[in-house]
Amino acid sequence: MHIAARSCVSALLACACFVAARAGTAASVAIVDVTVVDVAGGHDLPHRTVLVDGGRITAILRADGAHLPDGAERIDGRGRWLVPGLVDMHVHLFNTYSHRPPNAWALPLFVANGVTGVREMAADAASIAVLRQWRRETDAGERVAPRVLAAGIAGRAREPADAQAAVAAVAAAGADFVKVFSDVGAAQWQAILDAARARAIPVAGHVPASIALLDAAAQGQRTGEHLMQAYEACSSIEGVLLSERAGLAGEALVATRDAQEGRVLDAFDRATCRRIAHRLAASGQWQVPTLVLAWTEAHRGSAPHADPRWALLRADERERWTRILGEIAAHPDRLAQRRWQVSRAIVATWRRAGVPMMAGTDAPMPEVYPGFSLLDELERLVDAGLTPREALRTATLAPARFLGLEATSGTVAPGRRADLVLLAADPTRDIRNTRRIDAVLLGGRVLRRADLDALLQPPAMAARRTPR
Repeated sequence: MHIAARSCVSALLACACFVAARAGTAASVAIVDVTVVDVAGGHDLPHRTVLVDGGRITAILRADGAHLPDGAERIDGRGRWLVPGLVDMHVHLFNTYSHRPPNAWALPLFVANGVTGVREMAADAASIAVLRQWRRETDAGERVAPRVLAAGIAGRAREPADAQAAVAAVAAAGADFVKVFSDVGAAQWQAILDAARARAIPVAGHVPASIALLDAAAQGQRTGEHLMQAYEACSSIEGVLLSERAGLAGEALVATRDAQEGRVLDAFDRATCRRIAHRLAASGQWQVPTLVLAWTEAHRGSAPHADPRWALLRADERERWTRILGEIAAHPDRLAQRRWQVSRAIVATWRRAGVPMMAGTDAPMPEVYPGFSLLDELERLVDAGLTPREALRTATLAPARFLGLEATSGTVAPGRRADLVLLAADPTRDIRNTRRIDAVLLGGRVLRRADLDALLQPPAMAARRTPR
């Protein structure tokens, strides 16, 4: 990490460093007499004692008669529920466009909200080096931060012939996948997919505005983000819309798509969406709907500065949000309410068809607060028809399966990494209970409620609490 970046990170994460100093790693931990939530099969286990050692769950025992290891840190689990650490599968920790410092200020906010893992969606080669440093510091107990479970770098190709070099650069930087955006032309997108397939590196991201959703799934794009092209696929006019975009790329492609949006939303057709959903479920492509974006756009307040979380943003982030929100106020989004209604209907249809989905937020988009917004997303998924347990699964077991980490993450079971959230109320009855966090275990490190509250201090106050 560059010296300037390290200095910036140190100042912005002062509070996280303070908590790290207090919340060291115990030799072992025992969560006593807790209900273990089974996100996979729905068979919750009440009155269990969960033993943790070396950052892993070592045993789950009946509470009556369970022997606690000598010296274990004891956590009272009576009347509480234990769930796997949550994962936000669509975040932005770097500002590769504006060249501002990394969003290190967001890391403790994720953890304070029970988010112990994230997927970074727009890194670059320099960012990958920063991520490696963050991982080392987190593993050493020097930083309170979620694990970055995967990171992607954009594959940019002006012409199809540029795709080989673009994908090679992504692979050389050590990224986990090639990210594609909405402005990629059809020929360029196909060339990127071919080049990535040759190097065995996945392609994920927006389904480009030049491509039909099912075509992207059939060709092997691993994820679709933000419902991109789902609106078109669930309309009665997808073919017409794509024909109007034929041959376009870049700004011209996105501008044409945006100009069509009113027609797209008006043409939403439930029967078409059901047919698409069944084929999408069979394709193997995963969806990250980020419903919180559509909901926020439809319910945007007039005074974001009045939100008590505003003080948690870094100064340059507040400036960015103020500028963007000012532009939105000057040009109101007249389609926002309809977009939210259609978004919810699409996800409800996908849920019934068994389309695999994961929770993601696009934080820190304006008014999408890191960590807090993942809990918002779970509520929005329930609004769209998922049960609370199904919503929990999108942020726990589903990411683990998608990332090939199911043997070590995503459930509360022996051998799994001890990324855990202790809740004061049952989240399977009311998903809003995910906000009632008593403690978080981050790789076995215990952060109790007081530690989590310390993470939610404004940067200026946190700086005064940095240990010397």
